[in-house]
Amino acid sequence: MWKTILRRVLLMIPQIIILSLMVFMLAKMMPGDPFTGLVTPQTDPSQLHRLRVEAGFYNPWYVQYRDWVVNMFHGNFGTSYQYHRSVASMIGERAVNTFWLALLTFVLTYLIAIPVGIIAGRYESSWKDNAIQVYTYITLAIPAFVFYLFGIWLFGYVLGWFPTSGSISVSATGMIGKVGSMLYHMILPALLAAILATTSIIQYLRSGIIDNKQEDYVRTARSKGVPERVVFSKHILRNSFLPIAAFIGNNFAVLIGGSVFTETIFSYPGLGQLFISSISSRDYSIITALVLIFGIFTLLGNLISDIILRVVDPRLRIQ
Repeated sequence: MWKTILRRVLLMIPQIIILSLMVFMLAKMMPGDPFTGLVTPQTDPSQLHRLRVEAGFYNPWYVQYRDWVVNMFHGNFGTSYQYHRSVASMIGERAVNTFWLALLTFVLTYLIAIPVGIIAGRYESSWKDNAIQVYTYITLAIPAFVFYLFGIWLFGYVLGWFPTSGSISVSATGMIGKVGSMLYHMILPALLAAILATTSIIQYLRSGIIDNKQEDYVRTARSKGVPERVVFSKHILRNSFLPIAAFIGNNFAVLIGGSVFTETIFSYPGLGQLFISSISSRDYSIITALVLIFGIFTLLGNLISDIILRVVDPRLRIQ
């Protein structure tokens, strides 16, 4: 297994290089530049020219790419043209909020999906299974932004149970008060995002349970007089979890990268909201850094999923 992990890590190196090159070139192909918004009838063209020269925009692309990569290796992602602050410090501040929101969403997703998927698979074609199928069809069909806006209207304005924006209350004091306020602000976006994310997990688990019920080893266990509870828990359910385990790392990476819609709609100050505002202002330093980070998280998520799958599946460890 360790040889496989090492081989995958080494394979990630050229993937990250190609990803960084694509991110850099796509950012340079975007129309305008961070200084375009400064243009007014009173703007001195020589001043804009000087700013572009200082930013290195007139250097050859390979020189700009080399400087960008060298600076990244030193932890320097540049300076935000919009906020006039270090990009690394801004990402560090927002990454904490995004991480905790993604972690809470991840936990709620599996807390909801696993028992619901087990019920659907174990009681196939019953009214429970039919109700769960209707639930998955609805969550799969409804657009995320519509669901989020409906949740904000219902739970935030009509019922008034949760705040509809921000990450912490300005009146929160003390460690316990601040942690409680952060959790209170995260519950609604995390819960709504988790509900939408349960669809694929429920379907995979349900299909796995139904398929494993028909396997020969299950029939053999039943013919030997093994109790049905043991057959289900140790034979059917255990093997049905393999596809779910294969996507655990990737699902968490997707939640971090997919925070763009959630954080923007809920005005939650995380990486997703920072990404959208940077696109609007053509802040290349933040855009390139965030896209690269999201891409690296996806690669790491795939690696973690492979490791987890090899841990839970003995057949892959032997290979």
